[in-house]
Amino acid sequence: MAAAPGSLQEEALKRKERLKALRERTGAAAARQNKDDGAPEVKQFRSDSEGEEKGKHQEIRLRNYAPEDEELKGRVVPPAQPASVEDKVKDQLEAAKPEPIIEEVDLANLAPRKPDWDLKRDVAKKLEKLEKRTQRAIAELIRERLRGQEENLAAAVDSAKQDGSDSD
Repeated sequence: MAAAPGSLQEEALKRKERLKALRERTGAAAARQNKDDGAPEVKQFRSDSEGEEKGKHQEIRLRNYAPEDEELKGRVVPPAQPASVEDKVKDQLEAAKPEPIIEEVDLANLAPRKPDWDLKRDVAKKLEKLEKRTQRAIAELIRERLRGQEENLAAAVDSAKQDGSDSD
């Protein structure tokens, strides 16, 4: 990449010349001079040769005009045919059909919820565990009482036998 200093300067001069030529072609140099002089810009009209060049590249298409000239009749664009939208409309109508309405109305879903419903929901699992433990404890207490009553009943029967044997 190490180029001689002279060649870089030559390339820079060539670039400046190309830019100057480009400005002259586009008319930017004239506009810049007018701005420096304080004079307003002068609009430049296109010459006929420039208009013809662009006209050659653009083809005239007639959409809404029915020409009488035979040459222009070949450039008429045929009228557009509307696309069939029946299938699209049918699909949209099928998609828009309402779902069947529920015949039974659940009043619990319609009634507003109490402010603490979420707390009750969160505590419900813990309450189920406690309920099971409570039922076990109650069953154990009932069993103990029944054992105690059996002992008391056996003691009462024994005492009745003893009382009955003394009288004989």
